[in-house]
Amino acid sequence: MNSLTSVERCPMMDFVALISGKWAIPILYRLIVLDAPVRFSELQRAVVPITQKELTRQLRLFERRGLLTRTAYAEMPPRVEYRISELGKTLGPTLDSLADWMRRNADQLGEETAELDSSA
Repeated sequence: MNSLTSVERCPMMDFVALISGKWAIPILYRLIVLDAPVRFSELQRAVVPITQKELTRQLRLFERRGLLTRTAYAEMPPRVEYRISELGKTLGPTLDSLADWMRRNADQLGEETAELDSSA
């Protein structure tokens, strides 16, 4: 029902909010590609130079949103593993298409893109 009085949420704004932040996509993409349990330290090394605080914040957000699962083992030292959820896996084709678009169009985006690439 289209009405000027009803406000429909923009799905693109919701998506951007979901994956916003410098580290969101690299974390999700790494978990999707691995599709296996990953320890915090392994994930932190894979997404260098992310800080422990930022990785923790992003992982908690993704867990609350249902994009990954967190399993804590009662061991000494404590062991925690993260794994992409079935819902999170559905982001794979979307992230692949974004990466493909970037590869195809990077040369048309100007100097700023090259600068971003060199600082990443």
